[in-house]
Amino acid sequence: MSHDTYELKAEAREQVGKGSARAVRRNGKVPAVIYGDKQPPLAIALTYKDIYYKIHGGGFLTTIATIDVDGKKIQVLPKDFQLDPVKDFPVHVDFLRIGKDTEVNVDVPVHFINEDKSPGLKRGGVLNIVRHEVEFHCPANAIPEFITVDLTGADIGDSIHISAVKLPAGVKPVISDRDFTIATVAGSSAMKPETEETAEATTEAAPAAEEK
Repeated sequence: MSHDTYELKAEAREQVGKGSARAVRRNGKVPAVIYGDKQPPLAIALTYKDIYYKIHGGGFLTTIATIDVDGKKIQVLPKDFQLDPVKDFPVHVDFLRIGKDTEVNVDVPVHFINEDKSPGLKRGGVLNIVRHEVEFHCPANAIPEFITVDLTGADIGDSIHISAVKLPAGVKPVISDRDFTIATVAGSSAMKPETEETAEATTEAAPAAEEK
């Protein structure tokens, strides 16, 4: 599971629609909807401050939350949110109800380790990250916080594919028809090619041999 779970207090909204949503925002709250798990959608209003800090605190879309709706507690996973395009504050949030068998598609960040053990990077190569996040299908109660790519032994020209990453049980890439690339180790214009270094070494060694 990614982050510690948390609880939010909410009020049920009897009315829905644009007019109702505007009224909710005027009262300093954020309109939201809880749906899924074969139950009818539930319109709610959340405290602006609580939801603002959760959205901007990181890991919002990969962390299960409990919403207390007038005393009834519902486990949910945030699925989407809209921010004001100018002021960047939340204007609406969608939550998915979590049942015991709920599975979800979710984008999980990629972390890289052991850069100092990559021969290619130590020689001045560059890590070219193709995917900063990977979309996985997994149980809602077992979403990984991140996946780890080990760069040990990675040399210039190497590609790291999803098959090289050890995934938790039940976690599968949404892209399943190919072994897609997560990152590559590329040469840098600032580094000397090995062929030039070898040639220089040979040239320097020749006069030394003649002097003998």
